[in-house]
Amino acid sequence: MLKPFRQLITYISDSRGAKITLIAWIVVVITLSLFAPSAKDYETNGTGGSIKQTAPSEIAEQIDDEQFPSEDGLTALLVFHRESKLTDIDREKIMELSEWLASEEKPSHITNTLQFHEFPAHIQEQMFSSDKTTLLFNVSLEDGIESSEAHDTLEKINDKVSVMGFDDLQFEITGPAGITADTITLFKDADVVLMLATISLIFILLILIYRSPLLALTPLIIASIVYAVVDGLLGLAGKYNLFVIEGQAVSIMLVLLFAVVTDYSLFIFSRYREELKKNASKYTSMSHAMNHVSEPIFFSGSTIFLAMLTLFATIFEPYNHFAPVFSLAIVVILIAGLTLIPSVFALMGRKAFWPFIPKVETTPRPKRGFWTNVGKRVKKYPGIFVGVLMVFLLIGAANVPSINYSFNLMKSFPEDISSRKGFELLEEHYHAGQLAPLSVIVESNQPIHADEDFLQKMEQLRSTLNSQDGIRSVDPDLTDKVTGKSELPNEFLAESNQAVKFTITFDHHPYETEALNTVENLREKEANLLRTSGLQTTDYTIHYAGQTAQQLDIKQMNQRDMIVLFTLVTVLLTFVLGFQTRSVIMPIVMMGSIVLSYVATLGLSWWIFQHVMNLDAISYRLPVYTFVFMVALGIDYNIMLVSRIKEHAQHLPWTEAVSRGVSLTGGVISSAGLILAATFSILMTQPLQELFLFGFTMTLGILLDTFLIRGFLLPSFLIILYQKKTKQT
Repeated sequence: MLKPFRQLITYISDSRGAKITLIAWIVVVITLSLFAPSAKDYETNGTGGSIKQTAPSEIAEQIDDEQFPSEDGLTALLVFHRESKLTDIDREKIMELSEWLASEEKPSHITNTLQFHEFPAHIQEQMFSSDKTTLLFNVSLEDGIESSEAHDTLEKINDKVSVMGFDDLQFEITGPAGITADTITLFKDADVVLMLATISLIFILLILIYRSPLLALTPLIIASIVYAVVDGLLGLAGKYNLFVIEGQAVSIMLVLLFAVVTDYSLFIFSRYREELKKNASKYTSMSHAMNHVSEPIFFSGSTIFLAMLTLFATIFEPYNHFAPVFSLAIVVILIAGLTLIPSVFALMGRKAFWPFIPKVETTPRPKRGFWTNVGKRVKKYPGIFVGVLMVFLLIGAANVPSINYSFNLMKSFPEDISSRKGFELLEEHYHAGQLAPLSVIVESNQPIHADEDFLQKMEQLRSTLNSQDGIRSVDPDLTDKVTGKSELPNEFLAESNQAVKFTITFDHHPYETEALNTVENLREKEANLLRTSGLQTTDYTIHYAGQTAQQLDIKQMNQRDMIVLFTLVTVLLTFVLGFQTRSVIMPIVMMGSIVLSYVATLGLSWWIFQHVMNLDAISYRLPVYTFVFMVALGIDYNIMLVSRIKEHAQHLPWTEAVSRGVSLTGGVISSAGLILAATFSILMTQPLQELFLFGFTMTLGILLDTFLIRGFLLPSFLIILYQKKTKQT
């Protein structure tokens, strides 16, 4: 055991230390509840950008804002649809709504709206879809308003439509503002529901497994105390702008916190029960129990903490913003595992196990049960288990290269939510490329003279862009402007005379891979595009702004972060395991088994998503989220197993120590694994498909780790390695 913990364990395990520890935690909880805000007060939704705002699309947006300034911020797309053609009455109602949106009575955060009611009838006709069933016009909100303000503004528009009585006309709000508003609606009170569901499920499982009401309640009470501390600290961090409180991170953190605190409680009271059968004193029993489990808990918490710290190395905001939330939570959980949990159980003593109170046994009973038999079989047939499981896991892993990733956020939303329904209506009745055009900003390092020569070069650039694969059209057409037959469009030349802007409409859906590839191709051809147009590469730069450019940057950031995270997590955790096991081979085997389990889980999950759920793609974030959590949490159980094996290897042959380790840890680890898997499965009840798939993958992965990897594969590997080493010796 690590020396720094000897005095701490001795202190916490006696009567006075246990009471003071519990009181200290209660004081901290009360203090934070009185003076600290909740994390919920400062939750935000990630922007999906880079942490330093240096991605090409972000630079383009900054230049767009500087050269073509506007008070407009998020755009809401108002969609009107009728299965048959829109009627004259529908048009009158829409014109009435348009007048209201342009009047002084409109919601205060609306800055601009399409003046549909002022357009002549023939112009209005052009705005309808080709089948005359659908109409859309945009409403711009103030730049920089809070998500909650955007939500409230769109709610007022919805209320106005309801009051006006559009009969059975379908009305939806989509676009960036609609997505933002719906995200708030989806996650309103989600944390409360998630907490209640998590607590209820853990309680039911603990009752079923241990049949003791106190053993079921105590870990939940402890977890609630820990959550109160974490919530208060996150609230203070948000209040003083120490770091961003990502809403989705808080939701997942809540599940992780209750699961890990429950796991640590199981590890401690299971060993505590063993010691109570050997010692009459409940405090002596806890001291002995913690002498054995404090080191595994410390290294378990350390591996999770290091895994979360690696998220700081990412450049994609949603990943990076997970780092401080989870790192802080894990530190508090680890401190609770070494102080609060043992002090509570030490004070409760044997009563915690009522009605199955452990008594001192003069003659220890031999261990029996399922995991005892597993330990014997593993000792007898290690090669068979390794062979069969490796084939199974490799079959799962073989599916990974075929995974398709989606960068279309709308596919993650429920099918019945307004922003998705509106978007799908637009996809069906308008050309998909019109839904999110790409802005092309040509920036000059010197003032532009919009003479005939310059306009000819710009027209040549426009024509060259228009000829590229994946592009439907490029506006404005400058043919007449070159000859002076018409004026330049207002938004073509910047007021500074140092930039011009074109708008690209894609052939494909702007969020799908084909459109992303088109933007990537344009970026790679920048120098050639300029030279072909007669422009000097030293004087001009082309920037691409818009949703498709942002999604391309996200794709590239995600690829970079995956490489960095997977490398850092694997190396750091292998190093920690080496320090804990004092071995070179064992940590490599432990880490290798976990990584193989992860890859197999991802592949098996994809097969189920594709062939059972009929999904054609999954969120690009899924591999990163599942890797960090599966690897960090999966190592927990391997640490507990190997620690017990090492303990018995001091006085037993290695193969017998492995068998005994499987037998003694099987019950508690399988119980902990079931609870951890069940808590992550609660995420499958959340409204976003991304969270559903994350919850499903984590559940499958944890079950594989708990029963196949930890129960059969790892111990079989350890026996084979020992036998090989013995023969070589």
